[in-house]
Amino acid sequence: MATGGGGSDTAGWGDYVAQYLSNSSGITVSNQAVAGRSARSYTREGRFDDIASTLEAGDYVIIEFGHNDGGSLSTSDNGRTDCSGTGSEVCYSEYDGVNETILTFPAYLENASNTFKKIGATVIISSQTPNNPWETGTFVNDPPRFVGYAEIAADTADTSYVNHFDYTDQVYEALGADTVDAYFPIDHTHTSAAGANVVAKAFLRGVVCGKLSLADELVTDDLELDEYECLDE
Repeated sequence: MATGGGGSDTAGWGDYVAQYLSNSSGITVSNQAVAGRSARSYTREGRFDDIASTLEAGDYVIIEFGHNDGGSLSTSDNGRTDCSGTGSEVCYSEYDGVNETILTFPAYLENASNTFKKIGATVIISSQTPNNPWETGTFVNDPPRFVGYAEIAADTADTSYVNHFDYTDQVYEALGADTVDAYFPIDHTHTSAAGANVVAKAFLRGVVCGKLSLADELVTDDLELDEYECLDE
């Protein structure tokens, strides 16, 4: 989630990770999220390649997409929609005057993961975060297909996986409608700074619960690990 992606009052959760890293980790966080991008458009624009050009062995890369990957190629091509399917299926379309071979959502994530792993980076594929689950006044846990697709990509690429959707929904359900509604000042997708911090902590709880190597670099005192149980992955 990109900072300011939903307007000036919204924030990206990646900007709130650094405060939970230990001083001895030596890790600096670079949030490369760009508003409105899908796995497909991020690839087409060369943004994964740009990241790869800056990586060094031992770096961590977190890949999270899904909010902008939906739609159908059967009616019109918005430049973001992926080819349907979970494997090696391809679709063909003309976007912005250029013929494009379109891959599935998992394939884009797998390709990026493999590129980063060849450099020696540790890749974590994270599922998308939920929209406001209290939007109707009743809590609804309804993960879109891209949550499962992200897990498929992680399995195929042999990377770590965090179910960011469920770890975030877990805390949203506990906090209740009034608190969570206040985290969404513009729409049901983009959070405020306070909401972004909650979402960052949810991701890091998933890292700790999954016993990922990144957990060794964290200061966990403020991650509320005693308040929220680990989820089955």
